[in-house]
Amino acid sequence: MAFSLSFGNKRNVNLIFNDHSIRYLELKSVHPPIPLKWGEHFLPPGVISDGKITDYETLSTILDECIEEWKIQRRQVNFIVPDPLVIIRKIAIPIDIQEDEVKSHLYMELGSSIHLPFEDPVFDVYPLGEKDGKKELLLFASPEKFVMDFANLLSSLKLQPAAADISPLALYRIYYMMDKAHRAENLFTAHINLTSVSMCIFEGHIPYFMRHFPLDFNVAKWDVRRGRSDECEYVFKGDPAELEEQFLSIYSEMGKLMDFYRYSVSGGTKGVTKILLDGDHPMLNKIHKELGEQFGLPIVTFPSETVQNGRNRILPPGHTLALGLALKEVE
Repeated sequence: MAFSLSFGNKRNVNLIFNDHSIRYLELKSVHPPIPLKWGEHFLPPGVISDGKITDYETLSTILDECIEEWKIQRRQVNFIVPDPLVIIRKIAIPIDIQEDEVKSHLYMELGSSIHLPFEDPVFDVYPLGEKDGKKELLLFASPEKFVMDFANLLSSLKLQPAAADISPLALYRIYYMMDKAHRAENLFTAHINLTSVSMCIFEGHIPYFMRHFPLDFNVAKWDVRRGRSDECEYVFKGDPAELEEQFLSIYSEMGKLMDFYRYSVSGGTKGVTKILLDGDHPMLNKIHKELGEQFGLPIVTFPSETVQNGRNRILPPGHTLALGLALKEVE
């Protein structure tokens, strides 16, 4: 199930890049998962846009400062491929294609039987079994150029890119380790940040459908402070009606994906059974309540107050994705 662009194999530092921040986490232990250290640095608008590095020089300068502050010089790094750059798609190939021939076959079929919205992809596949005389695969794909922009940025600052992952798998990794995952359920994950929403539907333990959409973020309407736990705290100071409208659009998009899954994919035979809610949005508790009213489904969140580093420092909720990425090391 892992999306594994591997560059190395030692215990690593874990970095999350999104449009508004860089987050960092180091793991202390796996069972139970205990983080050792973490941090966050706010990014000004326009440095990363829609998951793509748009101001390389500024990002390099900021990351260099973070490396010094977090004392992670020359370390190996796992990172998340930003959600706007990721596609998950189910495909079928001839049954006689051998396992070691799958990737070369897929490269030959790109642009003919396999269509992606970008050229020169980097991808991984997960076998789903056989159906109607074909091998079914789950394809995880991203544009190589933009993924390598992050890897090259790390290398230029003497960090060592070790592995790339995707956010739904990182979140599900924590959910699974909490013993909350059930093979019979159809789980809808919603990762809601200040600048975007990422959604994914899992059947059993497998992510089949992923959608991402941006949120309007006007930095002038937010007060950004450094919290006591080395994370950024975001306080909205604009018109509350603007956020209410944004929340309604989030619920609408979630409903559309649920309906697509129920009617277009499953022919009305099955639907989402549970929602896993996570993210750094400061009004996530309000969203939690309204989601319950909107969809009438069980909603699970990560109990961040139970994740401590042994020194009574509680891991901020916005860092759970980084924790899930860190657990990739033990798969």
